[in-house]
Amino acid sequence: MDRNSIDWTGPMPAVTTPFNPDFSIDEESFAANIDRLLTHGATGIIASGCTGEFWALEASEKTKLCSTAVKAIDGRGPCIIGGGAILPQQVIEQSGAAREAGADAILVMPPYFAHLTRKEMVAHYQAVNSDSELPIVLYNIPGNAGNAITPEIADELADLDKVVAIKESSGDWKNFYGTLEAVKSRIRVFCGPSSVFGVPAVLAGADGLFDCFPNVWAPGGFDLWYASIEGRMEEAWALQRTGQALTDLFVSGERTLYPATKAVMNHLGLPGGGVPRPPLAPLDGTSLSELLEGTDKILASADATISFERRK
Repeated sequence: MDRNSIDWTGPMPAVTTPFNPDFSIDEESFAANIDRLLTHGATGIIASGCTGEFWALEASEKTKLCSTAVKAIDGRGPCIIGGGAILPQQVIEQSGAAREAGADAILVMPPYFAHLTRKEMVAHYQAVNSDSELPIVLYNIPGNAGNAITPEIADELADLDKVVAIKESSGDWKNFYGTLEAVKSRIRVFCGPSSVFGVPAVLAGADGLFDCFPNVWAPGGFDLWYASIEGRMEEAWALQRTGQALTDLFVSGERTLYPATKAVMNHLGLPGGGVPRPPLAPLDGTSLSELLEGTDKILASADATISFERRK
């Protein structure tokens, strides 16, 4: 397998896992969010990833979410399932369950908490690669995993026979671009923080964008890709400024990304929000009010700006 084994391209959102007040999964809302995002221009879906609070899900819940996602996607794009785990065998078991449920690939981050050498990290992926029942999408998110897939490590992992792509979510342009240059001839490269530098990533040759912000910002989060790839650059840069403003707002003022995302989805009346599962907690007080007021202002300003750019 390599980049030519798949035809995936474009914007693919990492979707939330909506929980009810009793922390059970709201499958109907989950499916409705997927349908909404695909209708607005998504070309695929990532479920049970970091945005999907994979760490708070039982194995059986991940499998059920995968099956629900596949049904909701209904052939309109790939279903990529998060396979975050510390032990290779845990990832392999998830890949088997995801394949049975109909997934197209498994998203594999490095083992977290235990800090690894390059040799140890490569050995982990080699072990997963040997027995995975699905194509592998590498996932570089060192801020969460504590272990980074550098361009040099990505270069080595790109030769594994089941690796078809990488989600580069370091948020570090130098690491993203170095990875793109090192592996783009062999595997597909998707920009994770497209809200931060999605336009430069597209212009540099990224195959697509993986991001959580379309959950609250669609179709704008998808238009960032389409405007860039179609050469509508004034619109693209305006969208990039909106993405950066939302990012800054969501992770400042004692806020973190995933509870903030759900809070805004609930505020906007969008499916897929609900509450986060512990140890995450819903926002409240000033953190919540500032988030909602700030989001309303940013999105209103963005709508006016984009409408003007499209009329020009």
